[in-house]
Amino acid sequence: MEKASQLNISSTSRPFIIAEMSGNHNQSLDRAMEIIKAAAESGVNAIKLQTYTADTLTINHKGGFFDITDEKSLWAGRNLYDLYTPWEWHKPLFEYANKLGLVAFSSPFDETAVDFLESLNVPLYKVASFENNHHPLLKKIARTGKPIIMSTGISSIQDISESVEVLMENGCEKLILLKCTSTYPSTSENTNLATIPYLKEKFPNCLIGLSDHTMGVGVSIAAIGMGACVIEKHFTLRRSDGGVDSAFSMEPEEMKVLVDESEKAWLAIGKVQLEVQQVEQKSLLFKRSIYVVKDINEGELLTEENIRVIRPGNGEHPRYFESLIGKKVKKKLEKGTPFSIKYIQ
Repeated sequence: MEKASQLNISSTSRPFIIAEMSGNHNQSLDRAMEIIKAAAESGVNAIKLQTYTADTLTINHKGGFFDITDEKSLWAGRNLYDLYTPWEWHKPLFEYANKLGLVAFSSPFDETAVDFLESLNVPLYKVASFENNHHPLLKKIARTGKPIIMSTGISSIQDISESVEVLMENGCEKLILLKCTSTYPSTSENTNLATIPYLKEKFPNCLIGLSDHTMGVGVSIAAIGMGACVIEKHFTLRRSDGGVDSAFSMEPEEMKVLVDESEKAWLAIGKVQLEVQQVEQKSLLFKRSIYVVKDINEGELLTEENIRVIRPGNGEHPRYFESLIGKKVKKKLEKGTPFSIKYIQ
């Protein structure tokens, strides 16, 4: 496993892109391996799983709130007990991901999952939005001393503050908060990226990122422009294959675009630049300046007919144009001469 100290996640590093597999393996280990391979080829930094057993997530009970009845939900007609990924897959999947150069980690959904993941020496942990109020779980994860990424969906600022406090007080030294809208898929309108700079100000000791459930790459790119250093997107081989989260998951070609455009967005942020850059020096020639546009005799007055503000840029600065009108020149000037203050009597 990659050690936590080797994780390159900071406010000044390239965006850290996470491919969330979730249940898109469709209960096939071979397919899970294919997803990891495709994720690595797309250029992401990490692959993430979800670690729980059905019995620790909920109970095997039909009806009432245990069934997903919302017809708009991707999981309509399913039972909470059905959403499960085998634990025995984790070790081979993590080893394969590491072999391909990916950071491999998971979201534990109960304390026993943390113990299991610790036995695999995961380099960091993810806290899902649905678990970010589970204080016993937060304490358990924090006490591992490893970096933690926590989604902030379905939470008030008071909820988030309380969870951050729990994590910090129990040993978490590196915490990354992900702005998250817990709808599947989310829309651009309900993503509210303006929250990112607010979270950066509210939690100065935390890094901020985005768990993006929208379709496409536009929202993630915008988030990077607003300071997000981590982007998490669900990932599958083909949406048409079906799967728990397939409908709002990225396909390999799309993820490659996200990786490439994320780096461009990050590079474009740069630094505050208030002077002419070295790379712009040659272009200064094409700015405007004051030129003689009609022959002027010695002692003649400058007028708007014999001098003008035109390209190229090696004459006097245009700021002087109005103050020059009516002044006498001390030598003959030919048309096409870059004008200089030294020509004034």
